[in-house]
Amino acid sequence: MQQLAYFVAVAETRHFTHAAERMRVAQPSLSKQIKTLETDLGAPLFSRARGNVTLTPAGEALLPLARRMLADAETARREVAELAGLRRGRVRLGATPSLCAGLLADALARFHHDYPGVEIQVEEGGSRDLVRALARGQLDLSLIILPLQSDDPSLVTEEILREHLVVAAPAHLAPRRPHVRIDELRRRPLVMFRRGYDLREATLNACRQAGFEPRFAVEGGEMDAVLRFVEAGLGVAVVPSMVLDGRPGLVGAPLLPGLRRTVALAHRKDVEPTRAAQAFRAVLLAFLDEATREGTLPQGVEALPQH
Repeated sequence: MQQLAYFVAVAETRHFTHAAERMRVAQPSLSKQIKTLETDLGAPLFSRARGNVTLTPAGEALLPLARRMLADAETARREVAELAGLRRGRVRLGATPSLCAGLLADALARFHHDYPGVEIQVEEGGSRDLVRALARGQLDLSLIILPLQSDDPSLVTEEILREHLVVAAPAHLAPRRPHVRIDELRRRPLVMFRRGYDLREATLNACRQAGFEPRFAVEGGEMDAVLRFVEAGLGVAVVPSMVLDGRPGLVGAPLLPGLRRTVALAHRKDVEPTRAAQAFRAVLLAFLDEATREGTLPQGVEALPQH
């Protein structure tokens, strides 16, 4: 593991001296360990021509595996420490921006109340980025949007929510009708998310199925930026209904035909979630069940029954 850590440090810094400083070890010792690793693997990992350190094909192949192995080792250390009572654990959770801006905060508050000693790390991103982070061992759990762009047999997914997509518009400019048809977006400038956002793909696919390419007033924003641009009157945006809670300057009109998407909780199939991650899952599902019974879920959000 130490050799792999040294290898990753050199691969990321592209400099043996800088890598040694990062790892707080003498440079000759680091170089010797890298050489031993190369001998064990039977292939050079770095090209050192003319002072430039670059990865060889073998190094390129090893790097993602090494990163995942180191992440798994850290998870194992924390899990054993938790069982030994030395630490209370950690949850590394990925979530899409709409969930971070919506009901996730309340679920995290419930979890923190129940497990105040557990460290919570949240990574916000699109589903494709979060799936990659799961595969690399950088996350324990992730809330992602289904269906995935491509089936990933290495993941276990559990459908937990279904949410409706609406057309968000400034309250003073919103149409005085309960619904908006997809083809009406042909005449409306759109505020569009950056590439890689699930909502971007969902909107573009719906428009193309209706026979037109949408016109963008502005594109490239994250969730908060898109909502603010809509409030400023730059255009309308297709967003999950839950993100409009607490934004009186915006109203959402459901789309016809209706657009919905499914939220799933995902983890790697080859690694059992840590006790802390399992505890978060239990708290999240209990929170959703309670919110369903009390009618406090955001408008347009439906919790799916668990088997």
